[in-house]
Amino acid sequence: MTEKILARTCDSETVRAGENHAVRPARMIAYDFPGYTDVMFRQMREDFGITELEDPSRYVVFIDHMLTKNNDKEAEVHKVTRDWCEFYGIELHEGRGIGHQLTAELGLAIPGDFLVHFDGHISGVGAFGALGWGIRRDLIEAWVTGKVYVDIPATTRFDLVGEFSPGVDSRDLVHTIIDLVGADGCAHQVMEFGGPGARSMKIDHRQGLCGMAMFTGAVSAVFEPDETSLAYANTVARQAFEPVHPDDDAVYAARHTIDLSEVVPRVVQPGSARAANTKTAKEVSGTPITKAFIGSCASGRIEDLRAAALVLDGNTIAPGVELNVVPTSQQVHEQAEREGILDVLRSAGATIAVSSCDFCFGYQKPLQAGENCISTGVLNISGRMGSSDANIYMGSPYTVAASALAGTVREWSS
Repeated sequence: MTEKILARTCDSETVRAGENHAVRPARMIAYDFPGYTDVMFRQMREDFGITELEDPSRYVVFIDHMLTKNNDKEAEVHKVTRDWCEFYGIELHEGRGIGHQLTAELGLAIPGDFLVHFDGHISGVGAFGALGWGIRRDLIEAWVTGKVYVDIPATTRFDLVGEFSPGVDSRDLVHTIIDLVGADGCAHQVMEFGGPGARSMKIDHRQGLCGMAMFTGAVSAVFEPDETSLAYANTVARQAFEPVHPDDDAVYAARHTIDLSEVVPRVVQPGSARAANTKTAKEVSGTPITKAFIGSCASGRIEDLRAAALVLDGNTIAPGVELNVVPTSQQVHEQAEREGILDVLRSAGATIAVSSCDFCFGYQKPLQAGENCISTGVLNISGRMGSSDANIYMGSPYTVAASALAGTVREWSS
C-alpha cells in the first residue's frame, strides 16, 4: 500500500523500498509550538523570501497546545500562528480539539493520500487508508518546495484475526506488538494491517493503534480500506478519492499473524522511552496510583469514553485518586454529552476537561514528585506529564478507569 500511495506523489509509475524520491504530499500539517512552527514561519519569509504560496489549500495548521493557562506566552505563540496563516491564506483551526483527530473529522484523512506533519502521531490517519508521516523539521522542505525527499520504506504486514475480548482494545494490541517485534522491530518501515480481525476493529481503535506506530520504530502505519473506513471517509471527504489496496503478491520485510482474542490487558512501565517495557496488567496489579488520565491523540475518542463509562457506571473513584478525562475534540465531547457518557463519568468523580494536548505533555495539572499516574497518553518518559520524579504507567481506557476505582493498577473484568 505504501509503495502505491507514494508512487502517486512523484513522477514514477512505481516506487520500491530503498529508493529515494521527491514526493508531493496532499497535505502539509502542523500545530503551533514554540521552537518548531514559529522558527519555520520565520524561515519561510526571512530565509527563503516566500511571500506567496502556490497552493495554500495544501497547508493546514492547528492550535491545540498551550491553551489552558491563558498567559502572555500562550497569547504570543498563538498570535504568531494566526498572523502567519492569515498572511499566506492558510487554513487554521484553533481550540476545536487535537489536530490529529480534527484531520479526520475535517475530511483531510483521504484514503490513498499522503500527508506530512512534523509530529509522528499523524500516522493515526492510517486508520482510513491514508499514509501520514511525521518528518520532523524536514517539514520546512515540504513547506518551501511543495515536496520532500524520502527513502521509500519497506513494510511489515500484520494479519489480524479474531476479535478483542471484553476489556481489551488497541492500546493493549500495540503493546503486544511491541513485545512481539521489539521497540525497533519495524524501524524505518510502515506497519500494514489487514485481515478479518482488522475489519472487526472500530475506527477509533484503528486510529489509536496507527497513532502509536512510532514505538516500534515505524515511520507510519496503515489499514487496508474496508466498508467501515470508506463509509466514514465518504461522509467527510472534501473531494473524490481512490483507495489503495495491497497486491496479492506484495513483498513484505516481515509478516505476522495476531489473534486479537489472545491479546490481554497490558501496562507500560514508567520511563519507557519507546513504550517498550510492558507487562500484563495482572503482573503490576496493586501498584498504587494518585492520578489517572484518559485522553491524547491516541485515546479520548468516543469508543474510549464509552469504555470508561462502562467501567465507571454506578461506581466511585477511589479516595485520593484524581481522574481527568479529555475528549479528543469538541465533536467527540458533544457526542459524549448527548449519549450521557460524560454524566456517568462525572457521577463517578471524574473531571472533564476541554479538548487540548495540554494534559498529555504536562502543561495542564502537571504531576508532582512522587505521584503515580496511569494514562492513555502517548508517552511516559520521565517528566512527560510534570515532575521527573513522578511515575507514569500507560494502559487502555478500561485499565485506566478500573485502576481509578481501585486506587491501584488493575485490569477490568466484565
